[in-house]
Amino acid sequence: MIRGGKASTIVDGCSLNLFAHDELDAIHLATLEVLERTGIDVYLKEAQEIFAAAGARVNKENNRVHIPAYLVEDAIRSAPPTVVLCGRNPKNDIVLNGRRVGFTNFGAGVMIIDPFTGVHREPTKHDVGLTALICDALDTVDVYSTTVVARDVNEKTVDLHEAEVFLVNTSKHCMHLDPTNGKNARKYFEMAAAIVGGMDKLRERPIVSILACPVSPLQLHKETCEQIMECAKAGVPVNILPMGMAGATSPISLAGAMVTHNAEVLSGLVLHQLVAKGAPAIYGSATTTFDLTCTTAPVGAPELGLFSAGICELAHYYNLPVYVAGGVADSKLSDAQAGHEKTITALLPALAGANLMFGMGMLDLGVTFSYAQLMIDHDIAKMIKRAVYGIPVNDATLAADIINQVGPSKNFLAEKHTRQFMPAEQSKPMIIDRRMRGTWESRGGKDIREVANEEAVKILRTHKPEPLPESVLKQLRSIVESAEQDNML
Repeated sequence: MIRGGKASTIVDGCSLNLFAHDELDAIHLATLEVLERTGIDVYLKEAQEIFAAAGARVNKENNRVHIPAYLVEDAIRSAPPTVVLCGRNPKNDIVLNGRRVGFTNFGAGVMIIDPFTGVHREPTKHDVGLTALICDALDTVDVYSTTVVARDVNEKTVDLHEAEVFLVNTSKHCMHLDPTNGKNARKYFEMAAAIVGGMDKLRERPIVSILACPVSPLQLHKETCEQIMECAKAGVPVNILPMGMAGATSPISLAGAMVTHNAEVLSGLVLHQLVAKGAPAIYGSATTTFDLTCTTAPVGAPELGLFSAGICELAHYYNLPVYVAGGVADSKLSDAQAGHEKTITALLPALAGANLMFGMGMLDLGVTFSYAQLMIDHDIAKMIKRAVYGIPVNDATLAADIINQVGPSKNFLAEKHTRQFMPAEQSKPMIIDRRMRGTWESRGGKDIREVANEEAVKILRTHKPEPLPESVLKQLRSIVESAEQDNML
């Protein structure tokens, strides 16, 4: 369904457990050993000084930081277990905690399938705005993430150009994927502050967040440190998200990959909490395998689903909100391969309690965004939320009194109980066709890609996001122009 005034649905129900508690203990202890014995390469002097002042051992000649266990444990304890990702319309606020399950769109693709022409091409700033527009309309997209990279603007300020159009086209929370640097992160916060009424208001209700990516194996680069630190100072949530490849930049064993991944996230979390204890952070993952035969990093493999589910359990072990890859595909088309890959990679982490999964609209190993696929994924996400909801058992759902009332040889079609429980008990897809063949043929006999693309185009042409005041639009434009000027000096 298209969003129509209702808060987005995040469900909590069935669960999957991959690890025993002592196995999670073992992953944690191995991570502590790596962080203290081997350490992390940190490429920002200011960050090195923060680590050193807190008691870490820093070798400034090779940029290596050895983090003692007590700093890691302190950071885990001080990071909040609940993070609220606010929308500029409060009806779109999303609470991340426990085993609540939610979805966000894929980001950040470097190619797009044009919904009007079908051409596979590089995306533009205008495309970024359109992706925000359609995500604003779909109630399964709980948070908007920067979907594609604008390839027609200055690469030094591309993140701010993207923010200028996505902040206008959705009233949902906006997560920017890996801003250029700390300076641009501050400009991004200025843009959000212009919308909510100042930096203090932004701290109270953060309508934006940042995704910061450690580099595997075991590196916090300058820009990543800056992003983490600026988020901590501003009280804006940061999503610390490594992108390791098991077999290449991480051990090929998934348990070993979890150790390096965990070390990368926790090192970023330590820096974050040293800058501002209690600042909001999210435990992220985009780690997958490296296919040694194809020399690619497949995202539609069951290993990604397993790894994301494992990361969910590890984040729950730490009592931290979690964001993972799920509902992703290696297929180049919205075909049977894509449907299989998306379901297996989303269902596993959903059952493990992924607070947010990114992947909606993704094709082509994370290279391409497709509007038609986004519409199909809308249905997949709804069905997965229904699966996770499970089978509630109580007096009302057991319905013994209704069964006794109706009795043998009748039906339950006209019962009030049927109408009452139909929304929760039955999934209702928008694109997936459940009609008989004759009805399907009478409506044109279209395949799912054609139906999905038509629905996407209809939304793009008709959906109207909540507008921003003209004065705010001028402020956003001024901030982008100021950043452009700074980069010309």
